Amino acid sequence: MKSLSIFGTSSDAGKSTLSFAITYLLHKRGLHVAPFKAQNVSNNSLVTEIDSGEIAIAQAFAAESIGLQTTPLFNPILLKSGGGSQAHIIINGKSVGNSDVWDYYRNMKKLKPIVKKAFKTLQQEYECIIAEGAGSPVELNLMDKDLSNLYIAKKFNTKIILVADIQRGGVFASIYGVYKLLPKSLRKNVLGVVVNKFQGDMTLFTKGVEIIEKRFKIPVLGVVPYKPLNLGFEDSASLMNYTQNTKNAHIKVAVIKLPHISNFTDFEPLIADSEIELSFTSNASGLSSYDLIILPGSKRVVDDLLWLKERGFQKPLCRKQNNIIAICGGYEMMFETILDPLHVESDIEVIKAFGRIKGEVIFKKEKIVQRGCYNLLGEMVQGYEIHNAYAKKRAKKAKNFYGTFVHGIFESDSFREKVFKNISKKYRGYNFKKYKQKAIASFAEHIAQHVDIEKIVKGLHE
Repeated sequence: MKSLSIFGTSSDAGKSTLSFAITYLLHKRGLHVAPFKAQNVSNNSLVTEIDSGEIAIAQAFAAESIGLQTTPLFNPILLKSGGGSQAHIIINGKSVGNSDVWDYYRNMKKLKPIVKKAFKTLQQEYECIIAEGAGSPVELNLMDKDLSNLYIAKKFNTKIILVADIQRGGVFASIYGVYKLLPKSLRKNVLGVVVNKFQGDMTLFTKGVEIIEKRFKIPVLGVVPYKPLNLGFEDSASLMNYTQNTKNAHIKVAVIKLPHISNFTDFEPLIADSEIELSFTSNASGLSSYDLIILPGSKRVVDDLLWLKERGFQKPLCRKQNNIIAICGGYEMMFETILDPLHVESDIEVIKAFGRIKGEVIFKKEKIVQRGCYNLLGEMVQGYEIHNAYAKKRAKKAKNFYGTFVHGIFESDSFREKVFKNISKKYRGYNFKKYKQKAIASFAEHIAQHVDIEKIVKGLHE
């Protein structure tokens, strides 16, 4: 059985959600499948259950949806914001420090064997690997530096599905252009195209399907009506596409949208909560109208701290009457001082922070990457830590304030209830785990209704 590459005809075409859904649907058909992305660029990562490494959320989400233990093999190379032309590089789950982006790309000969080994290791255990691509597979100036698209497709002779976002406009040009710019050796492996995020009367695209199939000679595997998932957000662009039903909401929550916000999947349980109206804001002046302010994780803590000060956030974040939760990088900003003597994150060695917590945090070369069960606010919470900052306490409670290094806290129903019942006695809460399982199954079924999965399975066996 062949493995499968999912290529987008543009960025944010829906590769991650389609990759997850196909992984889920093939698993439900009894096939032993696993998710994969050779190289990901995302500040949104999770700690794996195997080897305690970092991988991007998209592959972790796809694995967890079918009950697989997460492993760095699913995403052997991960890049995060490093400031300027720098990227923070994680290989096989472990941080190897910052590198100039062009130096990184000059090391393709060293990186390809890492990707090859991860893929081949997975092949020994799984029948089919669902390999998500990155951006467009035919960026002509970067094709020799492409690990996630052409390298995988060529090296492992994968079958290929194209995904096109019809909302972007120019869908015919994007499909035809990508297909024709693919190397001839790969065009024969294209099973077809999925036209994604359609809105309106589906019959209006009947002629479009005919054009793609008859004029372009590319099978259309399906036209998928737009359906929000609100889970597994890979980047801040996809996060901003979330939808909420706020008809019954009675608690207003603001998440400060930092320039280098990370681990924003922390807020998926709040987006799904019908009692909460969640907003992301870059404006300090309107924070007084919210019941809770959340200062989230950051990949560039000092840079984002300066940004917050410049935009006037210091006053509302230091006001003791405001309910505030600070997570990881946000937690670090709430100490009196941040020290970075080794320039782990910044050239600034000492900076005054917001001072809601006495003491200092110090950045060290050794990165804390771990999962665990934590006692937070008297509740046992499953979560994870990813940070270079060290402080005396993993969490701190003060008047109307709670801060912690731990991500994933809102997935705990009991923790969420304790927080929000203190804000509103009307808060009832819900079971996030059941919601997540139902949402995953519902979205996958939506894909199954509009994409010819049997044709894909048949193509993988040819």
